[in-house]
Amino acid sequence: MADVVMAKDPVCGMDVDPEKTEYKSIYKGKVYYFCSSMCKREFEKNPEHYLRHGPTGMPGHHHHH
Repeated sequence: MADVVMAKDPVCGMDVDPEKTEYKSIYKGKVYYFCSSMCKREFEKNPEHYLRHGPTGMPGHHHHH
């Protein structure tokens, strides 16, 4: 069984399976994966902030599937 390489949600820091998530964003030629549409929206509002400072936790509230 192949190891799934998990991607890190740049907003909340959660591990996201790139094969399973529908939330992705391309920024400067790199693909970022997200656990939710909320994280994706937050990232797209201010991608440089998250890339500079790293994950800051879920915007607003915590919810995991």
